[in-house]
Amino acid sequence: MKSEFTVHFKVIHQDKSSLLRGVIFLEEHQKPTLNDYEKCLRDCGHNVMLTDKENMIFRASNSNEEYFIHILEEENDNMKDVVVENLVRNFMK
Repeated sequence: MKSEFTVHFKVIHQDKSSLLRGVIFLEEHQKPTLNDYEKCLRDCGHNVMLTDKENMIFRASNSNEEYFIHILEEENDNMKDVVVENLVRNFMK
């Protein structure tokens, strides 16, 4: 049976960064591979190429610019804190 795995990633442009997410469908108890992450990013519309395997960083490009995408690890309990902090900053503006 397939289950959903939510992928959190940070898109880093020269002038800003955004926290986004995508979904990977995996067999139960299966962990995503780098190919799964790459397919997810491509499905989200990013033309990517893996540049840093250890840190899961992809170089992406579109017709206007090159930018980076960093896959954020799910085991990182601070991940949710970063999302909340980003939301709070947006509300305080």
